[in-house]
Amino acid sequence: MNQAILKLHFRSRPRSIGIAAISIGLALSVSPSWGQNVIDADADGILKAMTNHLKGLQAFTVDYDTDHEIVDLAGQKLQYSASGSVQASRGDGFHMTRKGPFADVELTFDGKIISLYGKGMNVYAQLDSPGASIDEAVEEFRVSTGLDVAGADFLVTDPYTVLTEGVTSGRLVGDAFVGGVECDHLAFRNDDVDWQIWISKGAQKLPVKYVITTKWVTGAPQYSLRFGNWKAGEVDTRLFSFKPPANAKKLERIDSDEVGELVLEGSK
Repeated sequence: MNQAILKLHFRSRPRSIGIAAISIGLALSVSPSWGQNVIDADADGILKAMTNHLKGLQAFTVDYDTDHEIVDLAGQKLQYSASGSVQASRGDGFHMTRKGPFADVELTFDGKIISLYGKGMNVYAQLDSPGASIDEAVEEFRVSTGLDVAGADFLVTDPYTVLTEGVTSGRLVGDAFVGGVECDHLAFRNDDVDWQIWISKGAQKLPVKYVITTKWVTGAPQYSLRFGNWKAGEVDTRLFSFKPPANAKKLERIDSDEVGELVLEGSK
């Protein structure tokens, strides 16, 4: 059996980012007021307003850019960048693209089947989802591959619960501008990571930037995610159904290796 290896990092979830950050292939300062293990009222209100707005978006599109830091064997930090887009409908599925230094891929979900297609090698793999929701598809992908979908924390039905799981403290840092957008800058901690989020001000509160710092890895590598061009409304649900291109090879399984790379096995 030969292996086709697609190197990509879909990770974005605070409690699981650490394993990807230590790949060799590829802090916030604490003020005294942070000792109470709570999210302050201002930060909590802004985060809830943003996640409630996301929950209300039944169909949307958004573009994203990721920066993934690793610390190599010589102790030097390296940063790998990728870009992509998401089209999602909470009742129908999603279509995602990701183009980076290691792979050009599409990830689709039609309510039943999760399909991953590697364009460069013309290979694909598929997983059965246990249910029709995006939450179930994202979780199945994570469990089966060891990876998270980029921006998964913001695609699920209840983003607030996912984001605040295990949080020991959180605060409003202040105002900021990201890509010309005026934002509220929030900072949070849990036992494994520190994470920050920049949320656009105004009536439509949306995530603009999201940064996760892995505290227990030497060098404290970071994963960052930037969103742009949020658009609510109808999406092309035909993109959610994957039809293999001519001569595409179907692979038997999807796995991640010990450093968080995606491995597609079974190509002939």
